[in-house]
Amino acid sequence: MKRFLYFWLAIFSFLILFTPKTLAVSNFDTDYKVTYTVSTNAITRVDFSVTLTNKTAQYYASSYSIQIGFKNISNVNAYDSDGPIVPNLKSEANGQNIELTFNKKVVGLGNKLSFNLSFDTPEIAQKIGKIWEIDIPGLAKQSDFQNFNVHVNVPSSLGSPTYIKPAIPITNGNLDFNKDQLGSSGISIAFGDEQIYKFNLTYHLSNPNLFPIQTEIALPPSTNYQDVLIDDISVKPMNATEDKDGNWLARYSLSPSKKLDVVVKGKVRISLSPKKEFLPQDKINDYLKSQPYWQVSDASIKKLADTLKTPEAIYEYVTKTLNYDFSRVTASKDRVGAAGLLKDPSSAVCLEFTDLFVALARAAGIPAREIDGFAYTKNPAERPLSLVKDILHAWPEYYDFAKGTWIMVDPTWGNTTKGVDYFNTFDFDHFAFVIKGQNSSYPVPAGGYKFKGEEKVQDVDVSLGDDFGNIAPTIGLSKNFSEIYMSGMPIKGQVTIANIGASIVDEQDIVIQTKFLEPSYQKITLARIPPFGFLTVPVSFNKTPFLTNKTDVATITIGGKSISQEIKISPFIINKWSIGGGILIVIIIAITLIIIIRSRHIPFLEQER
Repeated sequence: MKRFLYFWLAIFSFLILFTPKTLAVSNFDTDYKVTYTVSTNAITRVDFSVTLTNKTAQYYASSYSIQIGFKNISNVNAYDSDGPIVPNLKSEANGQNIELTFNKKVVGLGNKLSFNLSFDTPEIAQKIGKIWEIDIPGLAKQSDFQNFNVHVNVPSSLGSPTYIKPAIPITNGNLDFNKDQLGSSGISIAFGDEQIYKFNLTYHLSNPNLFPIQTEIALPPSTNYQDVLIDDISVKPMNATEDKDGNWLARYSLSPSKKLDVVVKGKVRISLSPKKEFLPQDKINDYLKSQPYWQVSDASIKKLADTLKTPEAIYEYVTKTLNYDFSRVTASKDRVGAAGLLKDPSSAVCLEFTDLFVALARAAGIPAREIDGFAYTKNPAERPLSLVKDILHAWPEYYDFAKGTWIMVDPTWGNTTKGVDYFNTFDFDHFAFVIKGQNSSYPVPAGGYKFKGEEKVQDVDVSLGDDFGNIAPTIGLSKNFSEIYMSGMPIKGQVTIANIGASIVDEQDIVIQTKFLEPSYQKITLARIPPFGFLTVPVSFNKTPFLTNKTDVATITIGGKSISQEIKISPFIINKWSIGGGILIVIIIAITLIIIIRSRHIPFLEQER
């Protein structure tokens, strides 16, 4: 649940003895200065310095209550100008209620009462893997406070913040916020450059048919936000390829009635800022098309998209219009898609927040697609996860032509956190399993490969990691050429480039060079190769003149690695096959001649007799 600070004043005077507390608050101006001091052990000291100013001549405040959204607090201290105050603590469902009874009463128009409250809590700052996160609670009712200023002190060893939500200018290293910046959503600050997760994913495959089939699983891919290493696959695939969306698909062959469990282990490194990614025109067109659940041509979708027009306006609309339905996290309800959701925006989960964003963006001429994957959350009530067969989440991304890259956003969490910015600044908590752009339902992410009756088995295990390892790709080269080629005949062979490392082999050129065979220089651009995948490239040279009797060497180079292939060309090919074939031909000719001679010779003899 979202953490808030709630404040009450208990006001005593014969005139308003039974006046509601909300009315009492209006009789005082309130000035709050709150300092959060984070220590290297992740304990935060919270200091409230509060001043109440009477707006009337007849009222005074005798006590003060604050409800805080932290269940774990310690070292609570309070005092006013006349000395210490003994705090009265009461645990509540959403945190703690602290009541203070003042040592003095200040009566009179314009008179002030100042007091201080402080406590320690481990619930504000956390070191999560390689990232420090600081979450400052928001205000339940901003209008109750004339001034509310927050100052955050952090250890110098953390360096500069990676992001601040909401974004503010930093002056001389100071992190200062006013009540408008604090808002109802609070403040999120992160320190660190990257987050690393380890994953252990299980895929259950089966073939109920009476004939063999081929099927595939989707491995977590490297994207412009994340680098993935596939350390091991328990059952090696036939091949692994990359589709148009950038998914890594590992292919398997299953014999009739066979079941197969495939366990994939690896690591992912997640960055905050996306790398550049050029989007060609044919893909732009693909990411504007209508799909099931993304009804781009629907009249209501088109009308709304014409009004909203920009990604930010679409994000704000989706975030503020839809209502996250927590009951559907455990209930089974069909996916209704964008058009259906507009008819009933009161019951949505993350997949439908995503559907509506993608459909509206595409209808507005903005390339968009869906991401399914894992999301790290410390508070499922504030940052919920859906698709309950495993702990998965869905969020959209759109293509930003000015930045030249895909930008991920999360309208679901923007909604459930009551306004935390997941549009301008993302986080380190989203780990993509699959990208859905060409198809709104495929491929299936890890966690979605289940045997019937075992839907509750946990197949997704993601944990924080420390060391990412070596991302440099490793290439294996092999070749397949004949031992000798006959002159005047085609010269053809194959080169196989295998990814024998844990990371993606990026698009690059393979170069084939020879001395006299033509073409003497060939350059072929290869598609990206996922881990455990390979590409086979056909290689051919021009026919040589008849009676050519030479030997050439083809040098094949890719990624700094080279292999050589000796190519022999002869007017006559002498090998075990040609020798055997020659002997066979001689035998056939000899037998044929004998038959002919005998068939002619015998009748002649008979005629002479």
